[in-house]
Amino acid sequence: MNRQPVVALIGSTAVGKTALSLSVAEKLHAEIISVDSRQVYRYMDIGTDKVSQSIRREIPHHMIDIADPDEKFTVSDFAEETSLAVSRILKRKKIPLFVGGTPFYYNALFHASLNEDLPSDENVRGKYEALANSQGAELLHMRLAEVDPDTAQKLHKNDVQRVTRALEIWDLTGKAPSQVYNEGTKRDYGFNVLYIGLSRSREELFSRIEMRLEQEFNSGFPEEVGWLLKHGFDDRFNPLKGLGYRELIDYHRGKIDLSQALENSISRTKAFCRRQQTWFKKFEPAVWFDMSDSNHEEEIINAALSHINNHGDLSE
Repeated sequence: MNRQPVVALIGSTAVGKTALSLSVAEKLHAEIISVDSRQVYRYMDIGTDKVSQSIRREIPHHMIDIADPDEKFTVSDFAEETSLAVSRILKRKKIPLFVGGTPFYYNALFHASLNEDLPSDENVRGKYEALANSQGAELLHMRLAEVDPDTAQKLHKNDVQRVTRALEIWDLTGKAPSQVYNEGTKRDYGFNVLYIGLSRSREELFSRIEMRLEQEFNSGFPEEVGWLLKHGFDDRFNPLKGLGYRELIDYHRGKIDLSQALENSISRTKAFCRRQQTWFKKFEPAVWFDMSDSNHEEEIINAALSHINNHGDLSE
């Protein structure tokens, strides 16, 4: 298989991927593909830190605003849609630049983590979704741990969508999902990726997380969640269980005040940041840059571009 060379800009939340990606995309004449599991959803703008419409008019972005928050949108859906987007970008003689912080999506696109033709049944899936709604996500996770400890260990107890999917596979095959995944034929999208990794000290990242969330809370994030609730999008749906959204739903329901919602959001985001750092350390081939000293941003951009250009003819 002739693999298409592509470049991905990775790093934990608040490390500075977005700002750098715009500079890189402008110099490369690239179009950006968002690799973010929440930016795919419409109406969730402030809390997912989407780039503005004016920026998107200057530099095309893909995989943003393609599903409603109450739609089922899987990692498989993302990989299929992204593969088509890459084909369109290349036909226009542009370069696809992947930017984002969702490791599951990167694994699906570049490391053949998805299986071909896994069984699916909406009734079975609905049974487990109803169980999660009536008795809680933790009980669902405990059920998975009973039948497949390996898969349960890899999934957070609040990740209802993936836990449900694992139980659906177990129900339909009679096998542990980890066994089914290992035995199945993997889906290969034919990419040859070079990761450009961005890092900062843990202390600096945590400070930036605090500042960004404070700015979002002061710039309409609570109102955004209020609008979503008013229009029927609530925590029945997986996207609204994400960072910041779940806390603000609790605020709108009178369970906590706004300052507590902010504090809880900061705490959860820091924990997620730590997990991202662990995940991305395993990604290769990767070239890492320390973004702590902003005075050297141009130097970092030029070095990143040099590595990108050495990766091959991206437009072939």
